[in-house]
Amino acid sequence: MFELGVDPEFIVFEITETAAISNISAAVKFLRSLKSVGCHISLDDFGVGHTSFLYLKEMHIDYLKIAGPFIKNMDKNLNDQLFVKAIVNVAKGLNIKTVAEFVETDEVMEILKEIGVDYAQGYFVGRPSPTLDYQKAS
Repeated sequence: MFELGVDPEFIVFEITETAAISNISAAVKFLRSLKSVGCHISLDDFGVGHTSFLYLKEMHIDYLKIAGPFIKNMDKNLNDQLFVKAIVNVAKGLNIKTVAEFVETDEVMEILKEIGVDYAQGYFVGRPSPTLDYQKAS
């Protein structure tokens, strides 16, 4: 990144919770080295694996991506709303930004806004596009 002149502030490394817990001490060491040069860290698929809230404290992440199964049907499932609300409250307390995955409807988006989720991903927000399309638009 330094050779290419990319500011580390604009780089977010995403790690899945299963990768993080396979060797937590190595993951923490690696993530700290990335953060020490100014990169950001995102923990993906939070809530579907075996992640302990302790890992949130140990890994010093910047973004917490809430797993799609909690988001997808939360407009019809009060339990999903309660889980997401709890995750968001913990994240906010730790100064971690939240990202909801699988946002596919306006109803779900409105609930996420009410709960206080910071960012959203999914077909409601925008469909994925190939890198070439992005490069052409730039």
